[in-house]
Formats: sequence, C-alpha cells, structure tokens
Amino acid sequence: MDPLQYLKYLVGLLIVLGLIALVTLAARKFGMVPKADRKPGSPKRLSVSDVMSIDAKRRLVLVRRDDQEHLLLLGPERDLVVEQNIPSANIEAETDAKDP
Repeated sequence: MDPLQYLKYLVGLLIVLGLIALVTLAARKFGMVPKADRKPGSPKRLSVSDVMSIDAKRRLVLVRRDDQEHLLLLGPERDLVVEQNIPSANIEAETDAKDP
C-alpha cells in the first residue's frame, strides 16, 4: 500500500468521527438525551452508601433515600430488593447518643 491510501483511510476515519461528534452534539442540543438535573442548593436525597461484590456478576448495593436505606441485589438477570426501609445509620447513631 502506498502512503496515499493510508492518508485516504485516515481522512475517512476523521470524517466519520466528526460526524459522530456532530450527531452527539445535535442530540444534546435538541433534548434527545434525558437529563437528571436537580436545582442548585437543593439537598441531595439519594446516594449510594455501600457496595459489596458477591461474585463476578452480582453485587449488593445499599442505597440511601432521605432517612431510609434500601438493600438491593443487582445481577444480570434481575434486580431484587432484599430489604427496604432500613433506618439510616446516622439516625440510629444520633438516637443511641441521646438515650442515657
């Protein structure tokens, strides 16, 4: 192969990557990509407290919502709520500290 063919392949690759970038920017501009924005200054209500791998495909995730925690088992076939409405560890610590 001569260097001119390599140059053609390189230019073709750059054109394809440029088109992908343009489609991505257009999708964002016209609202085709969902956004999960929250208002500035609003408190965070949702967070991941802890993650533990069970095996290569499954993991336990402790998700905190407001003052409750939920234990989820995530896997490739399905997701399962193991336990829900667990009082947050921070709330329990405050309650234990107040009791004499």
